[in-house]
Amino acid sequence: MTGALIVTAELPPDLHRWATRLRSTHYPPDRNVLEAHVTLFHALPPGAEAEMSGRLASMTAEYAPVPALLDGIMSLGGGTALRLVSPGMLMLRRQLAEELHGLLSAQDQAEPRLHITVQNKVSNRVAKELQMALMAQIEPREFRFTGLAMHRYRGGPWDLVRRWPFRGKSEVDRASSRP
Repeated sequence: MTGALIVTAELPPDLHRWATRLRSTHYPPDRNVLEAHVTLFHALPPGAEAEMSGRLASMTAEYAPVPALLDGIMSLGGGTALRLVSPGMLMLRRQLAEELHGLLSAQDQAEPRLHITVQNKVSNRVAKELQMALMAQIEPREFRFTGLAMHRYRGGPWDLVRRWPFRGKSEVDRASSRP
C-alpha cells in the first residue's frame, strides 16, 4: 500500500540507538531499511494525513511522556522482538483507533502487542538462537515514550512526515483511570 501512513511511538534516544544497533546486527541486511521503531498503526489511508496530524498534535500537547517497560524478548516465529509494556500508550492508541473508526485496516483494528523488531524473516532455528542469547542479556528497563510520529510508506524506507513530542502536563496513567 504505497503512500499509506504509519504512526509510531517515539523511543528515548538512548533506547532507540541501542535497539537500532541490535536491529543492524541481527536483521537480514538486504531487508533492513528502517531503524528501531514501535508501530501503533501500520496502514492508514494517505487521505487521512491532515486529520491524523491534528489528532497527534492535540494528543501530544495534552500528555506528558508516557511510561513504559522493556520487559524481555518476544518471539515473532521467524524473528525476534523486544517486548514492551505500556498500558498508557495502549490507552492512547485505543483513543486514536476509536476516533479513526472506518479508516482502519483489518490489521490496525486489532490492539497491537507493543514491541521493537530486531530480527525478522529468518528461520525459526536462527530466531530461537537469538532469543536464547538475548534472554540472558536483556533486563527489564523502565523508560518513557517521548512522542508520536507519522511516516509515509513508499515501498522501502519510510518517509518521515512529522514528529510530535509529548509536551503536556497530563500523565496518561492518571488519565486512563478517568471514568
